Amino acid sequence: MKEKVLIVGAGLTGIVLAERFAADGRQVLIIDKRTHIGGNCYDFKDKNGILVKKYGPHIFHTDYEDVWDHLSKFTEWVPYRHEVVSFVDGNFIPMPFNLNTLYKAFPADVANSLEKKLIDCFGFGQKIPILELRDSKEKEIKDLANFIYEKMFLNYTRKQWGLKLEDIDPAVSGRVPIVIRRDNSYFPDKYQGIPGQGYTKMFKKMLKNKNIQVSLNTDYKKVKNKLKYSTLFYTGPIDEFFGYKFGRLEYRRLKIKFKTLKQEEYQPRAVVNYPNDFDFTRVTEFKKFLGQKNKKTTIGFEYPGEKGFMVWPVLTEKNKEIFQKYWQEAEKLKEKNVFFIGRLAEYKYYDMDDIVKNSLDLYNKITK
Repeated sequence: MKEKVLIVGAGLTGIVLAERFAADGRQVLIIDKRTHIGGNCYDFKDKNGILVKKYGPHIFHTDYEDVWDHLSKFTEWVPYRHEVVSFVDGNFIPMPFNLNTLYKAFPADVANSLEKKLIDCFGFGQKIPILELRDSKEKEIKDLANFIYEKMFLNYTRKQWGLKLEDIDPAVSGRVPIVIRRDNSYFPDKYQGIPGQGYTKMFKKMLKNKNIQVSLNTDYKKVKNKLKYSTLFYTGPIDEFFGYKFGRLEYRRLKIKFKTLKQEEYQPRAVVNYPNDFDFTRVTEFKKFLGQKNKKTTIGFEYPGEKGFMVWPVLTEKNKEIFQKYWQEAEKLKEKNVFFIGRLAEYKYYDMDDIVKNSLDLYNKITK
């Protein structure tokens, strides 16, 4: 009898694992509460033919050649270099803050002086976390750091996380540093792109195997006693799996309000941040990711908070302590071939390429 693998969660982690084990000849059942595959990467075409990302923008970027090559078996990529601008004091300025941003935010003579000072202090090409920049002993640098902090980080962080920047885990706050170079690219990775027909099409190809059965609109808690398997991969919230016995882990959630406009373009980039104005944090114009031509455009306003779908773990000391208790329980279950993997199960802020890499690595570790 072929080995049976159960995967809870049809997001990116679950799909990568399902594809690998099915290709290896195992029987795979993948279940998900939602009515669609792809987790938060799910996309679809709206009634105007515009490819919309239901849970917000996802740009694939990586330096892992093996990850890029693996996914390339299931999609043709459309090259896309992500550039974000922030709406500050009535102007659209590049984010992350870089040397180009200086000349958008300040008069040329002031910007030139600050550029020289930054290069002298830190070196061209360096990336400096905003909190480190604020600790500078140089008055000009410190004043610049306070300007960046107040205009681009302070209110955005409050809206995004409901916390001060200083209270956020450094692994998160350091993800958008000040970049001392003339480059508006949001990501530095070698490989960057969007699946040419969307993520959902790519995922369907990955799951197109006679050894894979997909069961959507299925709650693991309600069916777990009816399922038979030799190995379980759980990608859902780890606190939910253990019945919240150590308490609930906090997540920042997100609501997106979509709007279709009778105009060809709404904003200068696919994503525009609004750190200081309005209740929303950013606006996405979806047709810009693939360069779709359409007389209409669909946009999405993002409202982080306590309601909506789960997005980011809130990595406070309290939450990290609670998670460690759950993780100790999870480690014990490895002996029973139960594995916890993915953003929700590991309570970790993952990029997409890291999710794929970890899934491939776990598969290779288990099979070898």
